[in-house]
Amino acid sequence: MTNTPNSTDLLARLTEVLEERKQADPEQSYVAKLHKKGQDAILKKIGEEACELVMASKDQDKTKVVYETADLWFHSLVALSWHGLTAADVLAELDRRMGLSGLAEKASRKEQ
Repeated sequence: MTNTPNSTDLLARLTEVLEERKQADPEQSYVAKLHKKGQDAILKKIGEEACELVMASKDQDKTKVVYETADLWFHSLVALSWHGLTAADVLAELDRRMGLSGLAEKASRKEQ
């Protein structure tokens, strides 16, 4: 397994960069360009990356699985930033779910 930075620190740094780039020149920043195009463009990229991840997984290509997962996570972070949310919001939700059965958690959403 590769040595990776603290995931919380990395997500916090990515969140900062995404916020900065939202305000950047769309000719100079991919993130700014996506935001300028609007939510539909962001969602289209998420769909594309999800499909590419599925194909990489079906092909049993571990390198591509990692690469496509990184793309999917990145574009998901862009979608969060579109809504004024951050990775910390998702981490808090995942933390809330810790120790819960996935089936019980899903059932509790139906009750709400």
